[in-house]
Amino acid sequence: MKKSVNTESVDIVKVIADAMLEKKGQEVVSLDLRSIGTAISDHFVVCHADSTTNVCAIADNVEERVIEKCKRKVLRSQGKENAFWVILDYGEVVVHVFQTVYRSFYRLEDLWADADKTVYSEE
Repeated sequence: MKKSVNTESVDIVKVIADAMLEKKGQEVVSLDLRSIGTAISDHFVVCHADSTTNVCAIADNVEERVIEKCKRKVLRSQGKENAFWVILDYGEVVVHVFQTVYRSFYRLEDLWADADKTVYSEE
């Protein structure tokens, strides 16, 4: 069964990706999970950074931009205390900001390889 397209979730994905790029998030991608029946959300947006300071800056900027542009607050967040892997849950969109080594270790995109993937860059 194919889910209908939620344009609101697609818009928030773009806002999140742009916010990640503003703070030098690396390899920013979104995964469209709507066609996968067992997914916990419609989209994942993923990036990484080389330092815990940068991971926190990216996560904070995502929260600020989503409030500013989408008028939405994060429902739950996890991981800011150590900034190895910060998760921001917006319901239909879940944000993952990794420290570089942890993104390589967990290989989240490989776990959801069936999802449609969009790559974002500053160009």
